[in-house]
Amino acid sequence: MNKLRSLTLAFSFVFALTLPALAGVTVNKPANNTDVSSPFTLSASAATCSSQSVTTIGYSFDSSSNTTVFSGQSIDKAISSSTGTHTLHVKAWGPNGASCVTSVVITVKAASASPESVIPSNADVVSSIEALSGWAKAHDTGGPGSSSGSMSMVSSPSLYGSARAFVTSFSNAGDERYSIAFSDDVNAKNFFYDTWVYLTSSSSKIGNLEFDVNQVMPDGKTVLMGVQCDGYSGLWAYTVNKGSASSPNPAWVGKSGTSCNPRSWSRDKWHHVQASLYRSSTGTITYNSVWLDGVENKLNVQAFGAADLSWDPVIQTQFQVDGLGSSGTVTVYLDNLTVSAW
Repeated sequence: MNKLRSLTLAFSFVFALTLPALAGVTVNKPANNTDVSSPFTLSASAATCSSQSVTTIGYSFDSSSNTTVFSGQSIDKAISSSTGTHTLHVKAWGPNGASCVTSVVITVKAASASPESVIPSNADVVSSIEALSGWAKAHDTGGPGSSSGSMSMVSSPSLYGSARAFVTSFSNAGDERYSIAFSDDVNAKNFFYDTWVYLTSSSSKIGNLEFDVNQVMPDGKTVLMGVQCDGYSGLWAYTVNKGSASSPNPAWVGKSGTSCNPRSWSRDKWHHVQASLYRSSTGTITYNSVWLDGVENKLNVQAFGAADLSWDPVIQTQFQVDGLGSSGTVTVYLDNLTVSAW
């Protein structure tokens, strides 16, 4: 089996070849309209400004005249800030008076333990899964109504140059499922799911948003692991097989004490969704926690999830959009979809 991180490097190389060289200031991190904790990483660069070669680069916050300046054409620094919503201005200057600026809006939240800290250094990591070819779509016949979907790669909105757009049309609260296989590792037992989600005004028509990781185990059974932001119950839910492996009966169970409703997420803004999962050799899943924009919802539950589906050895991820109401069309974007396995 090819190591998963080799896939990540390959996609990184492709993107590096295709990104255009832009004049002015390019802010790589943080992305516009995202939540960060202090200190956060400021990564930005500027080669030219008004046809002049940049010699100095710096940053300031909000309306402050206090600008921190560095010699050169790039910044890659840990920056501290007070909590709250701020406008970060990243500036560049040329030797003959040229001046350029790019501004991003960030919300600085109180620092907390990073969810990613659970990932060990030996984990296999596949990132930019949204950019893989071979995504499939299908109406979820286990749900009501009907649905259809389409997908495309777009440059805006995006965090890192491109994102995948999912456009779902439905009637009678129909559900559309999108999926992609990205590995053939049958031995990994720990998984960390990590993606960014962007909603538009069409989010008023979303019933649920579902995030899954499914894996074929060494015994040939498939373990179905998923979390769902349930707009009906207002809870985070997890999937469980209430039947047997030979006669599966998948169902969702809401976790009391949690809170999630996709219709209440801020629109026209990127949201960070993360989940920590473990499966035993017999297909019992431990749902540890799920995070939304850095806020942890502890699940701490176990559920049986194995099913005889006769799949080839694979790890697959699924993203599902469930419609709300008699009919509608919903557009959702995913960026930097990453799954770590060990």
